[in-house]
Amino acid sequence: MTEHLKAFAVGCHPDDIEFMMSGTLMLLKDAGYEIHYMNIANGSCGTACYETETAIKIRREESIKATELIGAVYHESLVNDLEVFYEKKLLAKMGSIIREVAPEIILTHSPSEYMEDHSNTCRLTVSAAFCRGMRNFPVTPHKNPVSQPVTIYHALPYGLKDPLNNDVDAGFYIDVESKIELKKEMLGLHKSQKEWLDKSQGVNAYIKTLEEMSLKIGEKSERFKYAEGWTRHLTLGFCADDVDPLASLI
Repeated sequence: MTEHLKAFAVGCHPDDIEFMMSGTLMLLKDAGYEIHYMNIANGSCGTACYETETAIKIRREESIKATELIGAVYHESLVNDLEVFYEKKLLAKMGSIIREVAPEIILTHSPSEYMEDHSNTCRLTVSAAFCRGMRNFPVTPHKNPVSQPVTIYHALPYGLKDPLNNDVDAGFYIDVESKIELKKEMLGLHKSQKEWLDKSQGVNAYIKTLEEMSLKIGEKSERFKYAEGWTRHLTLGFCADDVDPLASLI
């Protein structure tokens, strides 16, 4: 595998990647990919005690530490929580980032998530990837179009249910048992969230939720103890139909 291959995880809030995508992202790094990490929203509302700017600063620093732990490239957030809308200005910014990174693999949220910020993150990411080669779609800041094939994969929704409370299964599952301790360590670096939930839900509730969800996905796989679940996006406009790079990790 050549060094130019890149995998880009795009989540909504600081810690979303850790919960549902980080094990697979780390396995891709082991396979030779340069890995990238981005949260579109900055975590401004994920606090019960800090003012907005303080919360943003804390959660940014926590995310950077998480990326450093796994050797990922960090990309800055773009908007406050609950301001992730599917609109032109934000799409133009995401389009610029996708062209800059030029990934062969994108990991992102399910199109059907429990909150709109997550679903809109998915829509923005998919559209930004779709227009990566369209010279007449202006992106901000300007980046030249790119033409590399890209395969998009959607994680299972947080909580493993759609907004109407239906159980959701994945198209396939990745064994992340070898990465479960790093997933927990990575999540634990988001200390502001852990401390908040420790007080409200019991000590280590944050870490326990990650482990329990990974176990539940493992049960769904009927093969693995700890797993992450993925569904490949329609390849039309992105790559050839037989391109499925995550298949090598199964």
